[in-house]
Amino acid sequence: MAFARTDRSIFGQWWWTVDRWTLAAIFALIFLGAILVLAASPAVATRIGMENNFGLAQRHFLMLPLAVATIVGASMLSPRQVRRLGVVLFLVFFVLTAMTLFIGAEIKGATRWISVGPFSLQPSEFLKPCFAIFAAWMFALQKTTPGVPGNAIAIAAFLAVAGVLLRQPDLGMTAVVTATWSAQFFIAGLPIFWVLLLVGLGVAGLVGAYFLLPHVTERVDQFFNPESGDTYQIDRALEAFQNGGLYGTGPGEGSVKLVLPDAHADFVFAVAGEEFGLIVCLLLVVLFAFVVLRALSRLLGEHNHFIILAATGLVTSFGLQAIVNMASTLHLMPTKGMTLPFISYGGSSVVAIALGVGMLLALTRRRFPGGVES
Repeated sequence: MAFARTDRSIFGQWWWTVDRWTLAAIFALIFLGAILVLAASPAVATRIGMENNFGLAQRHFLMLPLAVATIVGASMLSPRQVRRLGVVLFLVFFVLTAMTLFIGAEIKGATRWISVGPFSLQPSEFLKPCFAIFAAWMFALQKTTPGVPGNAIAIAAFLAVAGVLLRQPDLGMTAVVTATWSAQFFIAGLPIFWVLLLVGLGVAGLVGAYFLLPHVTERVDQFFNPESGDTYQIDRALEAFQNGGLYGTGPGEGSVKLVLPDAHADFVFAVAGEEFGLIVCLLLVVLFAFVVLRALSRLLGEHNHFIILAATGLVTSFGLQAIVNMASTLHLMPTKGMTLPFISYGGSSVVAIALGVGMLLALTRRRFPGGVES
């Protein structure tokens, strides 16, 4: 793409104001994810009885153009348009997420999906970035508009979202949403007393989840005492990293994916470790870290409260999801069914992450007088 700096078209202004380094890192993640899904999914497709061994990979590839279009389209929005879009979609996907409790398809004991013809939609994946936008707007209104109880509305909205997610149940998504919302509240000027109180409530919530939710109890017990339950998946994942070593066994040459149930999704990082080795795994870590740190650095000179809070929420959610997936695959924390952004196979997940990243790019664009609307 080549645009003159004097080009005043939509694409021209977008190209010279968007963070092209972050955009390149995101497209690199999408490319590496496509390779890893292509490497891991045929074995999974064969194991679950699909006639077409590349059926899962084809479904993933069908979603990639939509994901790329979502990133580019969302990144062209002004901050005001991002706010409006995020608030509207928050209301829509909150209702859809609540509806999963009544009409959702139950998979592995959780009702997180709504069937739409041959496709399954997980509304909570879209709810996550949109709630970050809504919470940022409320926190910003508290500071900029006297008389508006923005903090109280944000707290009420968080309790409603967390309540619905816990009913599904989806503790991992609840934890990410809670951490994102807490980071935004902290940046918004939350007094240290309330910070400590929230930390205490968070710890109490995790302890309560351990005693009240059987699947959480099982996973935590397995983490601290592997002999207490089935650790098949994590054992195979660690075996994959051992087999891969520094340079990997080569594309398509891995053996662990043949017996690892979620090799294409939650444990795709293990496939990367076996077939491409430590070097590619470190490259993935560097790309995720670059996106997070680059976005935060773009906020250093920002004075708009909404932009700071919204971008902080979006980048926290993106980075935390990557950390949780990689850490659980490496057995650094209890396993949690959470995809690796742009790397794992997915439909709702890929497009939802693309929406969040696109809005992040829109918020971190350079804005000049008479240029991008603020």
